[in-house]
This record gives sequence, C-alpha cells and structure tokens, in this order.
Amino acid sequence: MIFQINGHTTYAYTGGKPLDAAKPTMVFIHGVLNDHSVWILQSRWFANHGWNMLAVDLPGHCRSAGKPPATVEEAADFVVALLDAAGVQKAALVGHSFGSLIALETAARAPERVSHLAMVGTAYPMAVSPALLDSALNAPMKAIDMVNAFSHSMLAPPPSSLGPGTWLYGGSRALMRRVLASNREVNVFHVGFKACNDYAHGEAAMAAVAAQGCPVLFLLGAVDQMTPPRATRTLTAQAPAAQVVTVQAGHALMSEAPDAVLFALADFTGTPR
Repeated sequence: MIFQINGHTTYAYTGGKPLDAAKPTMVFIHGVLNDHSVWILQSRWFANHGWNMLAVDLPGHCRSAGKPPATVEEAADFVVALLDAAGVQKAALVGHSFGSLIALETAARAPERVSHLAMVGTAYPMAVSPALLDSALNAPMKAIDMVNAFSHSMLAPPPSSLGPGTWLYGGSRALMRRVLASNREVNVFHVGFKACNDYAHGEAAMAAVAAQGCPVLFLLGAVDQMTPPRATRTLTAQAPAAQVVTVQAGHALMSEAPDAVLFALADFTGTPR
C-alpha cells in the first residue's frame, strides 16, 4: 500500500489485506539496511489472524521515497505521520534493532497512539564501533560482510523463514546490497548506524513508556553479537513489568528463529495461535 507522507510516497506491506477500521493495527519497523521483507513470515501471519498490517519501508529505503531519517527522533515522527496517513488511531509497534529504538521513541512521544511496544534485537546505548561507522561510510561492501558475520549464529537453520536450508548469509547480504543501491543520493547504511549510535534518549523514553502502562516486550537472541541480551539492562531496569523472551538465535532473529519470534509476538499481543 502506498501513502503520501511529508510530500513523498511511502510503501507499507499489508500482507495482501485491505485496512479494516474494525481491526487492530500492527506496525513493523525494520533495522539498518533492511526493508519490510525481513518481517515476511510474521507480517503475513498477523495479516491473516485479525490484524491490520503495516510493514513499512523507512523513507529513502527501497520503495519509500524521501530523505532517510538521520535521527531516531526524526524516524519516530515519521511513524506517527504514517499512522495519520493510514487513518490509524492506535497501533502495536514492533521494531528490530534500529527499528526498536524508533518504536521506543514513538511510544514515548505519542503514548496515546501505541497499544503495545515490542523491541526485537535491541540494546541501549546502541553503540556502533568507530571502525564499523567508518566502513559503512567509506567501504560499505566490507561493512556489509562485517555485519553479516556478526548478525548470524548459523548458516542455514532448519527451518528458516524461507524454508529449511535457506542460506542466511547470502540472502541477508543480497538484501543489504539491494537496500544500499536503492538510494543513490544518500548512504542509508551510514545514516542509520549514526542514528543508532547518537541516540541518547532511550532510558528516559523507556521510563516514560513504563509510566504510561504500555505493555512492553523485549525479544532477544541468546547468541546475538550485535545487540547482546546483557545490553538491554539499562532499558529493562526502567520497565520492571516488561516481558523478556530470549530465543535461540543471533541478531537476525526473524530469519533464524521465525516461529519462535512469531509465537512470542502472538502471545504478547494476545493473538490466538
């Protein structure tokens, strides 16, 4: 589905279903150098189990035009604008990595618009090493290889999101190259990593979300090297009522443990499975 936001076209995958005002809505937000397709299993399942689905391409990424968000705060404003454009008053937000920070900041800024907050493969601070930041800017293909090495804990899990034996490294590397090539004007790789690295409002944002009573889920990969589970302690300390679910996967949770991620999100949102 195409929306007009801030004068630019924005694409959101709906799972092949039209938006229905009688149904609750879920928004999936991808991470750095990804797009809506990383949520393929989860988004299609929820679209066929009573939810409106908006799995978005962030601005400047793939099928969405506009300037890529340079900060988490800017991206959060975009999510609120997406809800406005879709005519959605309230939604459950699910974000992965960079997307988890965007979802958090959105929930803190517009608590009346968020019913649930699920942070997948998250950390705070989400520091990016100077070497990786430099590579993302000056040697992006090298940086893609580095990120893939640290994002996956297995070569071909049985089953993966696209079926048993899927080559996770190859698929992820191809996606990241495609997303990078989709924007010839701005290096979305470096812009996204810098936004993660610069975000300084996480602790206050989580305290605000917890104070509002919004249900929170931390969905973590047990062997995640990009955002290890221990790196969530600053956030979980601010949300003692939050659920914490750890699955056997690396940073690429949605492809390495698709069913476990799906079931955790279904249970969190009270969706029968």
